[in-house]
Order: sequence, then C-alpha cells, then structure tokens
Amino acid sequence: MALSATPAPGTSSPPPAADGTRRRRRAPRPHGTRSRAPRQRAWLGALPLLAFAGVCFGLPVAAVVYGAFTTKDPVTGATSATGANVSTSLQGPYLTSLTGSVELSALTALIGTVLGMLIAQAVVTSRRRALRESVLTASGVLANFGGVPLAFAFVATLGISGVVTELAHLDAAGWNLYSFTGLTVIYLYFLVPLMVLVSVPALDGLRPQWREAAQNAGATDAQFWRHVGLPVLLPTLLGGFVLLFGSAFAAYATAAALVGGSVPLVTLKIAAALSGNVQVGQENVALALSLDMIVIAGAVMAVYLPLQRRSTRWLH
Repeated sequence: MALSATPAPGTSSPPPAADGTRRRRRAPRPHGTRSRAPRQRAWLGALPLLAFAGVCFGLPVAAVVYGAFTTKDPVTGATSATGANVSTSLQGPYLTSLTGSVELSALTALIGTVLGMLIAQAVVTSRRRALRESVLTASGVLANFGGVPLAFAFVATLGISGVVTELAHLDAAGWNLYSFTGLTVIYLYFLVPLMVLVSVPALDGLRPQWREAAQNAGATDAQFWRHVGLPVLLPTLLGGFVLLFGSAFAAYATAAALVGGSVPLVTLKIAAALSGNVQVGQENVALALSLDMIVIAGAVMAVYLPLQRRSTRWLH
C-alpha cells in the first residue's frame, strides 16, 4: 500500500493538476536576487562610459594634482613634494587674476541668466512658431561663436575705430572695448544665447494647470511667479548660472586676442606660465592655478546638483 505524504500543520498543499497529480511548489528565491541582476547588467553597460571618463578626465586631473604639489630640482632633476606652488598661486598677481576671473564670470553669468530667462519667456509665450524656431536656431549658432573671430568682430564694430563706435560717438562717452566692461559685453554675446537654450525646455515644463489653479484661487501673475513659477524654476536658474559661470571662467581665446594682459584673468596667467614666463622653481604654478580653477568649479557644482534633483521632480 502506497503512503501519501501529508502536509505539515499550518501549510497548504499545492493544488492538484489536471491529471490528478500535485504540483511541486518552487522554492522562493532569496530576497534581492531579482533586483541584483539588472543592477549588475546596468553597471556592465556603464563601464565603457566610466572608462572613457576616467581616461579623458581622471588622468588629466591626476596629472594636475601631481604637478601642483611637486617640484623639480633644476640641478639634480629630482622631484619632491611641496606646497609652494599652491601657495604661490594664491598670492600676488596670481591671486589678482583668479579674483578677476571669478568677478568677470559671476557678473556675466548673473546678467546672462536674467537676460536669457526673459528672452526665453518671451519666446515660449509667443504664438508665432517662426519666431521660436528662428530665436532657438540663432541661439544655437551664437552660443558656439567665440574665440578670435568673435574678438575680431567686436574690434571691427566697437573698437577704437569701429563702425558703431564712430557712428554713435561712443569714445566721447568713455567707452573702451579693451577693458573689463568691454570684455563683459563680449562674453554676454555668447552667454545669453546659451541661457536661452537652457531655459526654454524648463519654461515648457511649467504646466498650464498650475497657472489656471492659481488664477482660480484669485492669484495675480506676480503672485504666481513668486510662489509657484520661480520656486520651480529656481534650480534651473541656478543651473544655468553655473553653466554660464563655467563657460566664462574657462574662456581664453577671446580674452587673449582682445585684452592680452591688460585685464588680469587666470586663464591668461596659466598661458603665460606654460610658456615659461615664470621665475625659476615656479614651473608648476600653472598646474596649481588649474587646480584652483577645478576647486572653484567643483564647489559651484556641489551647490547645483542637489537643486537639479529637486527641479527634476517638479518638471517631470
């Protein structure tokens, strides 16, 4: 006589199949097994990107850090660790150039953020599709127009003998293109279009239901922007400010072709140091100045990233 297995107390037996036999219940998988495999595949897919970032960004940063904290003896050729390079980069004319770059970048980024947001708002609210397409196309072209050609264009128009300078008699008003103010105007030429490209998608993300709900509650346009629009767009505004700050902070060719050394900028000091225009024993000061720029850019990005996550939750 065959014995039938009886289930243990408190457990349920598997339902019988169509042929009268009982199915075997599969043992449950350990917790987290299903989610672990997709994560491993995702990391494998990201390996090429991580390798590319490590080679193109990690190695140069490591070389900058190594050179900033080392010095080479001109007699023996021995390399030793030192903090003199970083200390020198934060003193005298180097500190003045670093401060000048920060001031110029912050001013142009602030003005560019405000003007770019206003232009983007006018484009988004306009009902003319041709205007939107033309402005975005022009912004894409002007945002990438810089360097020596941009400097030459401004010299021909707003220079000492420029067309606009002579027609409007700007020289009588004290206008000087080869100054901090002139460099600010030139930087805004490509920073404002860049801010327009950044702001248009964020403004498109503002839902019409939010404005309708505010109007139904009796709020004015100013109250809507104060309590709803600007808080939602604040991370985008700060992100655009960071982007414009970084673009102005790293710009070199336009300033080098226009002002030379008359306006102290850290990028011009780095170029002078790399060309050997330094004292003996300060050959790595350029790397120390580059490290200062990386630290400043990293500090600004540390403020931007948490705000960007908050903006993503609202606009998506």
